[in-house]
Amino acid sequence: MPSGGVPGTGVAPQSGAAPTQPPAGLPGQPPQREGRRGGISPGVAGAIGLGAGVIGGIMATQGAQRFDDIRRERQEQREGDLTIIREPGRTIIRDDDGRAIIRRDEDQRFRDLGWQGRSERRGDENRMVFERPDGTRIVTVTDEQGRLIRRTRIDRDNREVIIIDNTLRDRPGRFADDVVVLPPPPLPIPRERYIVDADQADEELIYETITAPPIAAIPRRYTLDEVRYSPDLRARMRSVDIDTINFDTGSWQVTQDQARRLAGIADSVKRALQRSPNEVFLVEGHTDAVGGDVDNLSLSDRRAQSVAEILTRDFQIPPENLTTQGYGEQYLKVNTQEASRENRRVTLRRITPLLSGQNQ
Repeated sequence: MPSGGVPGTGVAPQSGAAPTQPPAGLPGQPPQREGRRGGISPGVAGAIGLGAGVIGGIMATQGAQRFDDIRRERQEQREGDLTIIREPGRTIIRDDDGRAIIRRDEDQRFRDLGWQGRSERRGDENRMVFERPDGTRIVTVTDEQGRLIRRTRIDRDNREVIIIDNTLRDRPGRFADDVVVLPPPPLPIPRERYIVDADQADEELIYETITAPPIAAIPRRYTLDEVRYSPDLRARMRSVDIDTINFDTGSWQVTQDQARRLAGIADSVKRALQRSPNEVFLVEGHTDAVGGDVDNLSLSDRRAQSVAEILTRDFQIPPENLTTQGYGEQYLKVNTQEASRENRRVTLRRITPLLSGQNQ
């Protein structure tokens, strides 16, 4: 039975590891687990498109309430030196070294919120348009492999706000092309203000953390996949560990009483969006070290999505300003191989400066 983790080996090191711990060289960093920071093979890299392109419509996410349901629905097949694992709402690609990455339909979170969308085909691009009751449209453009190209919000007067724009860079053919390696940044602030624990912070500190500029220079603008898969890059932004939410072993469900504890986070995000409506926040899911890498990766991704959905359903945070990614057991808050509630958590960080290349 999965724990926050679920028994097994390792999660793809740079497959989407958002470090909730400081990068190498910064104070307060626990030792990395063996094998967690290695690269991923070119075979996995080339299969990203294969995996992403088949996510939508493989299986609905509805009906999977327990991890046993997820396992029962998994379909696994070999593609060369890769194992492709399809499960409700997600595709996991794993190489023979046990490293894995996870992909999901970029539009599924909107559907899970009950939004009705229409699909449009334009050349080799797919456009999914979701319209709100007030006439605002959210347009997500993906390529033939399901890779996100652009997400915009268009109001009733046809004024467009760009949320995510991945069009300025050639689309990589390999996963390795998305991994950005940068020198560890110096830490100019105390560690407790670099990674803020939500249960010990007031709303002002949370707001300050999620709107703070990068702690080191951003060399250029990056794509969303580069941000997701590059821990050195994400380490340039401060983060909030949402430790007010405690997940049960093997669960991604958030109880109603715990959901209310997200109010401070939500209020801070709303303030940030009032200041700048195109802000993008990454919700990162994590597990403890108990369990298998595939189970942990899936579980952590679902935890991130659960919190993002609550922020939208209960606190009216626009879903287009949120993106999610699970990192399994790769970044442990408490360096233990045992079951740990503290490691079963979700983290929030603003990534707009990384997507825009802005240093302020």
